[in-house]
Amino acid sequence: MISTLAVEGYRSLRRLVVPLAPLTVVTGANGSGKSSLYRALRLLADSARNGAVAALARQGGLPSTLWAGPEQVGRAVREGRYPVQGTVRTGPVSLRLGFAGDDFGYAMDLGLPPPSTGRTAFQLDPEIKVESVWSGPVLRPAAVLAERGRGAVRVRDADGGWWRVPGTIQPYDSMLSEISDPQHAPELLELRDRIRSWRFYDQLRTDAGAPARAARIGTRTLVLGHDGADLAAALQTIREIGDAEALDAAVDQAFPGSGLAIAAEAGRFELRLRQHGLLRPLGAAELSDGTLRYLFWVAALLTPRPPALLVLNEPETSLHPDLIAPLAGLVAAASARTQIVAVTHSRPLVAALGKAGARTVELVKDHGETGVAGQEPLDQPPWHWPKR
Repeated sequence: MISTLAVEGYRSLRRLVVPLAPLTVVTGANGSGKSSLYRALRLLADSARNGAVAALARQGGLPSTLWAGPEQVGRAVREGRYPVQGTVRTGPVSLRLGFAGDDFGYAMDLGLPPPSTGRTAFQLDPEIKVESVWSGPVLRPAAVLAERGRGAVRVRDADGGWWRVPGTIQPYDSMLSEISDPQHAPELLELRDRIRSWRFYDQLRTDAGAPARAARIGTRTLVLGHDGADLAAALQTIREIGDAEALDAAVDQAFPGSGLAIAAEAGRFELRLRQHGLLRPLGAAELSDGTLRYLFWVAALLTPRPPALLVLNEPETSLHPDLIAPLAGLVAAASARTQIVAVTHSRPLVAALGKAGARTVELVKDHGETGVAGQEPLDQPPWHWPKR
C-alpha cells in the first residue's frame, strides 16, 4: 500500500507531500489542485510503461507543466506586504514525483536536456535525471535498492554490494521499464508489475454514442476498459467468476426491485436492466447517463482482478443524489481488497466515505500553491528526494 505521495514542481503542486490510507478521498474547491494530483499519479503509472515523457508532451511539454510561481515564496509575500516577483533561478529545472509504502519507495526527477549541438527536433523533451527505488517508507542511503543517474543504473545485490547494469539507458527511458533482470533486479520487476496494475477511471462515456450503449463482441473481461466499452462483458464476467451476490445487491440497492440481464447472441453482448413495473427490460441505449455511470462503477469496483491501486476521478458525475450512498458503499467495500483514491467535488460522497473510515485530504490554494488544509510542515509524512 502507498502511504505517502510526493510531488514537487508540477503545475500548482510546488511542494506537496500527502499521506494516503487504504481509502483516501481527495477533495477541495475548483482550481485547488485535485486534477493536478490525479495527473501526477497517472504520470507515476506512466513511468512504469515508459510513457511519462509522452504523457508530459500531451500536456504541453515540461515547460507548460512546471510550477509557474517563484522558486521561493517569502513571508512578506505570503502576508501581502510585498508583491510576487520573478527571481533568478538558483536550482535546476525539476519536476519530481514519488511515492512510498512500508515495503518499497520510488522517486523520479525530470528536467530539461542540456543544450544540444546535434541535430534534433526534440529539444524540449524532458529527461529523467535521477531515479531511485528503496525499501521502506523513507529514502535512506542504506535502504536504496536501485538508483539511476547520468544514464547508468546500479542495483544492490543480496550481499549488500552493487551490480552495475551493463550499458546505459536513454534519458527518456525509465529504469522501471528498461531493466528486466530477475536475477539481479527482482525488486525492480516486482515494483514495475505493481505500478502497472494501477487503474485510473475518468473517461467513462455515457453520451448517446457511448460504446457501452451498443451490443459489442464480448470476451471474459476481468478488468473494465478505460472507456467502459466492454461494460456488458465485464458485468457478465463478475456474474460467472466473481461476486455475483454483491453485483445483484449493488443493483438492487441503487434501483430497488431491479436486476441486470446480459443478452448474448452470436458473441455480441448487450446490457439490459429489468425494472419493477415494466413489461420489458430497458436496453443500454435507453438508460440515463447516471444509471449507466453507476453500472460502470459497479463493474470497476467488483472486478475479479483487483489492482494494487484504483484511482477514481469525480465518480459522482451525472449521478442522482440517491445514488451517492450506494456508490459510497461500493467504494468502501472495494477498499478492503485494493487501495482506493477517490477525487471528488461531492460533499455528500466525502461525508459518506468518511463515515466508512476514509481519510479525507482537502486541498487548498495559497498564493497559487496547492497545500493540504490544516497540514503544518511538521504534520507531513517524512520524505527525502534522491539527489542529482
